[in-house]
Amino acid sequence: MKKADVFEFFRRLAELNPQPEGELEWVNPYTLLVAVALSAQATDVSVNLATRKLFRLADSPDKMLALGEEEVRQHIRTIGLFNTKAKNVIAMARQLMDLHGGVVPSSRELLEALPGVGRKTANVVLNIAFGQQTIAVDTHVFRVANRTGLAPGKTPTEVELKLEKVTPDPFKLHAHHWLILHGRYVCKARRPECWRCPVIDLCRFQPKTPAPKGSVPDPLEAGAEAGQ
Repeated sequence: MKKADVFEFFRRLAELNPQPEGELEWVNPYTLLVAVALSAQATDVSVNLATRKLFRLADSPDKMLALGEEEVRQHIRTIGLFNTKAKNVIAMARQLMDLHGGVVPSSRELLEALPGVGRKTANVVLNIAFGQQTIAVDTHVFRVANRTGLAPGKTPTEVELKLEKVTPDPFKLHAHHWLILHGRYVCKARRPECWRCPVIDLCRFQPKTPAPKGSVPDPLEAGAEAGQ
């Protein structure tokens, strides 16, 4: 995708949603860290349902340790891989207490050293909790970056590095939010809703998915008049 097209791609997403936010519920950097770690191979909706009561009981590493692995397991048993995740939540809390005084670090290296925390989780926490211009690549971002031609790559890390390189500075802070939401609600995995896509003319995906019978696409929302 050409540099000017990349700028226009993000400009349109930003115009439609100037202040995008993640859909996980959290109250402080620690609960954000736990929520993002729990969201691996699970939906944000399922994580929110499980963590609302959990975070009321334990919104800090010391409280989570006091709660214990078995009770954590009971709270998150509706989430995929809950046994492993419960162990990681407790191990993470212990390491935060032992090595960081119960404070979530603002360093990628230190975050990735925590149990159950990978590069994507670290990027989300650095971006949302600490305002760093990181780009977290989940399944939605990976799909949108490849399908549209924005930043094609064979691995999430490759896509992340390309996105960091091509994303204009004014859009870097919120880039992964716009891409996640676009992939979740418009550029869907099985049937992208091209007829209502605001960047349809910038995207290399072919053939474009036609609108369902009886629906009338909004030409302004779809970006048909963009640049005119």
